[in-house]
Amino acid sequence: MVKLLRFANYALLILYPVAWFAPLLKAGFILPIFGLTEISVVSGLQSLWENDVALALVVTMLAIFVPYMKTIAIALIHARLLSPRLLPLLTWLGRLAMADVFLVALYIVIAKASAPTHIETLWGLWLFTGCVLASLVISALTPHRRGR
Repeated sequence: MVKLLRFANYALLILYPVAWFAPLLKAGFILPIFGLTEISVVSGLQSLWENDVALALVVTMLAIFVPYMKTIAIALIHARLLSPRLLPLLTWLGRLAMADVFLVALYIVIAKASAPTHIETLWGLWLFTGCVLASLVISALTPHRRGR
């Protein structure tokens, strides 16, 4: 079981960066003269950094740094280079990343409610959500003591 968790966690080290650049959604106006624009985590962050630096900093921490550092920390626990006593903290940090998925879903609902826009969810949203959920499961199933 631990080997499977270790493999899944290592896979997240590759899948998270893919999810950050993968298209989350297509957004645009319904009118045919306007094309749809694909939005990813990274392109959304780039836009956010231009408009609201404080919010961009928070979202960057929650969407990129916290989940990736948690994944690295769990890899270190699996390699017995970090204490398993940190798992409760890492699990709590992982829940913060789930807040990003909720916010993206909320933004999609709000945007779909506005009349002249069209929103289409894409595979990157599912990949990003899957990475966050997998990380939560991996941290929950990782043994908390070295003897397990």
